[in-house]
Amino acid sequence: MTYNTRNRLRILPMTVLLSFFFLHGHSLARDIVDMAGRMVTVPEKIKKIYGTSPPATNLICAVAPEKLAGLNTPIRDAEKKFTDPILLKLPVVGGWFGQGQTPNMESLLAVHPDLILAWQSKQSMKNTDIEKVLKPLNAPLVFVVLDHVKDYPAVFRFMGMLLEEEKQTEALARYAEKTLSDMKSVRAAVPEKKRVTVYYAENDDGLSTECEGSMHAELIPLCSGVNVHTCMAKDGYGMDKVSMEQVILYDPQVIVTHSVPFYTGLFADKRWKSIRAVRDKRVYLIPREPMNWFDRPPSFMRLIGARWLAHNFYPDVYPWNADEETQAFYSLFLDRPLAKAELREIFEP
Repeated sequence: MTYNTRNRLRILPMTVLLSFFFLHGHSLARDIVDMAGRMVTVPEKIKKIYGTSPPATNLICAVAPEKLAGLNTPIRDAEKKFTDPILLKLPVVGGWFGQGQTPNMESLLAVHPDLILAWQSKQSMKNTDIEKVLKPLNAPLVFVVLDHVKDYPAVFRFMGMLLEEEKQTEALARYAEKTLSDMKSVRAAVPEKKRVTVYYAENDDGLSTECEGSMHAELIPLCSGVNVHTCMAKDGYGMDKVSMEQVILYDPQVIVTHSVPFYTGLFADKRWKSIRAVRDKRVYLIPREPMNWFDRPPSFMRLIGARWLAHNFYPDVYPWNADEETQAFYSLFLDRPLAKAELREIFEP
């Protein structure tokens, strides 16, 4: 059996079942090659998985939430009503997700994961450090590639193979492929000279943002926008500080933000009133329940976020039925049908 993700991944033919000792006792096992090209022996039946960072953990939630062993961060109150009840009972064990964050090893040991899923970092030293820290758990470590939205079709199919959830993950992969195809059509329909300029306003003052090549702002170019903050990202965390004067000089046509205080106070703030996006009322609050549709953490929610953003950029080019498509996405990815009142909560501050 061969699994192909752009010729990088292959599952080795399973010619013999191995008897192997894991934490929970003797278990049948199989060999795979993960998305970093490493051969890994994993249990034949995987029951509990720990994700080392929110993107990896959120990926597990989309594929098999009942198999998640623990959370990286507490679930916010606003998220709880949109979250699978199974997840609300899980312990918070931490993880690697910037600014020196690491898991609580005592809590992690207590949940006894069968397998550990890690987001492959471009920083090889970080990958090595993760392997070293997790070695005492005696659980197989599997890397997945989650750097870009375009990686999701392959990673969903990989997860389907790994967790024997092929039917579910094939539907997710096809949704991802359709989204990428739609965004390609938008780019073909909008000439470069007519693409909107965009400022991504972070923090409650709106004066932090992301460089044009940052993964945290990847949806802007994917949806045929032009990020006004042209620079090279210094690190993976981002959150570049900018001045009000700099934003005024940028004079973006569109502003997107995930900060409710910034969004609700923006139009009454005299400092921002001269900016084109504010004058034209093209400031958009990114939906973020139960996870951000745009960033922080970057997750599969960017698939619906791309559709939402492309429509706001170019409503005539990319028509979008917000309620209908959001209902369909939440049912497919989160197994969570939405009432009309809940849809309003998602879209309104």
